[in-house]
Amino acid sequence: MIIHKLSLANNIWLAPMAGISNLPYRRIMKGYGAGLVFSEMISANGLCRGGRQTLELLASSPDERPLGIQLFGEDPLMLARAAALAEGYAELIDINLGCPVKKVVRSGAGSSLLRNPARIAAIVAAVRRATPLPLTVKIRSGWALESVNYLETAHIAETEGADAVTLHPRTRCQGFSGHSDWEHLRKLKAAVKIPVIGSGDIFTADDAVRMLRETGCDGVMIGRGGYGNPWLIRDIKARLDERPPPPPPSPADRMEVAFRHLRLHLESFGPRKTLVDMRKHLCWYSRGLAEAANFRAAINHAQSMAEMEDIMTDFFLAAQSRIEA
Repeated sequence: MIIHKLSLANNIWLAPMAGISNLPYRRIMKGYGAGLVFSEMISANGLCRGGRQTLELLASSPDERPLGIQLFGEDPLMLARAAALAEGYAELIDINLGCPVKKVVRSGAGSSLLRNPARIAAIVAAVRRATPLPLTVKIRSGWALESVNYLETAHIAETEGADAVTLHPRTRCQGFSGHSDWEHLRKLKAAVKIPVIGSGDIFTADDAVRMLRETGCDGVMIGRGGYGNPWLIRDIKARLDERPPPPPPSPADRMEVAFRHLRLHLESFGPRKTLVDMRKHLCWYSRGLAEAANFRAAINHAQSMAEMEDIMTDFFLAAQSRIEA
């Protein structure tokens, strides 16, 4: 897959997700074949002001490249400056035009911009002038069901120089409720010449293949479906390559990846942050296994890294023993 001059190994992208797609998570997902991974959503204002926590979000590793950096903000000049600052850290810049989080919306950024097409035009044009890197935008279908305007938004982005558009076919008011409307993806693909990436409700390899076939979109973006499930990317690749589906991960497989994720997180952030941040990921790795509820309760009360590792070992080995018995 080619976006502007950037050649990607495949058309399976990992979504930029605040609080989720940090460096350790991206390295895990890249290891299972993601063609492009994205940073967490990064504030253009914070980046331009040199905020320590914002700059930490730019941390990268050679084994995850190519990397996309997603920026959010409401000021065209600030976003352009941020894109120029981020240029040395990534191979692609993305502008968030769809985040539904209240704090982001109140600032005039994210999906709030869907109500201001003129501002979107100014933002994309300014960022396009500021960087030669491939430039993409991520949008939703609109602000509300009565104001769906994804075709207008995508046309503006294309006209002002965006090289691809990712559509999550829900409105801001829908959040993540109900079902995403893949028909919007089909209509968008027919309306623009730049590549269209589909996002929303991809939880199985069948979902990804069906989205590509039904909508004609050029690629898929994995969000919530990848939580605790890097094997989803592997399975999608197998389906697209017309290979037999790989076996589902065993408890031993899950334990191996969970420990690798834990150690990568520890390497990046140290024990205190790892103890807190990894709780949600470990709960996701346990989904569907017997005694998972008890495991989640224990993990969420672990007071040290040693205790967390002991809980993990006991749980996954017991789950593996049940299968082998």
